[in-house]
Amino acid sequence: MNDVLVRIKRAVLAGRYAFSEKARLEMEVDGLTELDVAESILNAVAIYKAIRSTSRSRSGRKERL
Repeated sequence: MNDVLVRIKRAVLAGRYAFSEKARLEMEVDGLTELDVAESILNAVAIYKAIRSTSRSRSGRKERL
């Protein structure tokens, strides 16, 4: 398992995480709760891909997803 994923899982287990407003909006649209997201992270076996967002709502900066 990827070292980054292990660190992320440890942070989630310790409750050291926060959701951005954008994440909360996306969770609401998808009908997900904080528990759903935490459970998904804890059950993940790998991180397959990271992409850079090119959302029109962002002014200049690209967001790493």
